[in-house]
Amino acid sequence: MIQVKGLSKSFGSNVVLQDIDMEIQQQQVVVVIGPSGSGKSTFLRCLNLLEKPEQGEIWIEGTSLMDGNTKIEEIRTEVGMVFQQFNLFPHMKVIDNIMLSPMKVRNWSAEQARKKALELLSKVGLAEKADALPSSLSGGQAQRVAIARALAMEPKIMLFDEPTSALDPEMVGEVLAVMKTLASEGMTMVVVTHEMGFAREVGDQIVFMEQGRVVEKSTPQVLFENPKSERTRLFLSKVL
Repeated sequence: MIQVKGLSKSFGSNVVLQDIDMEIQQQQVVVVIGPSGSGKSTFLRCLNLLEKPEQGEIWIEGTSLMDGNTKIEEIRTEVGMVFQQFNLFPHMKVIDNIMLSPMKVRNWSAEQARKKALELLSKVGLAEKADALPSSLSGGQAQRVAIARALAMEPKIMLFDEPTSALDPEMVGEVLAVMKTLASEGMTMVVVTHEMGFAREVGDQIVFMEQGRVVEKSTPQVLFENPKSERTRLFLSKVL
């Protein structure tokens, strides 16, 4: 589904990503972990060109994102993204937040978009909040609506950028539960998170990054129980 080769990115003199190679298969859940400032979120944002790398190649289902002829907006319709902040439109009801993109981008009818939105609200456990305004939601509820909004576009890939980091601890579980359901249904996912329990339970591959480089990548069992890199061991000793 996703192939990355030689990916590098800088902000001025600050090198954020250095020569990253990665392959993500269909229905695979890849969890990216590492200390703050290691380039995890920038890597994720490069996967749909929210950040443009200086070097390297990214292919989504065989289409090169770095090819000037590629229509990036069409690629983005297939790649949903959920951010740390929920970014819901505050003046619009929950259901209207979810209906907006399918109607604008995929030219769905209001009836079709509403039906899909109600299905997704049920999926994330918020059917009763369809007509609520975002200001009335808890953080966990707002993030679940943000996930439903991303899913409304029927993406083939979902990117999650620390989706629980802005939440109170008691709200983290409800968001992770939705993500676990998506994984069990076969959604291809790339997740940047500090939730090691989720990474261990749901990830097919764990990628440990530091200083813009991939230090180690392996299955959860190998990386968490017998990491090869001393740096990985040190990081895990502090977070587990």
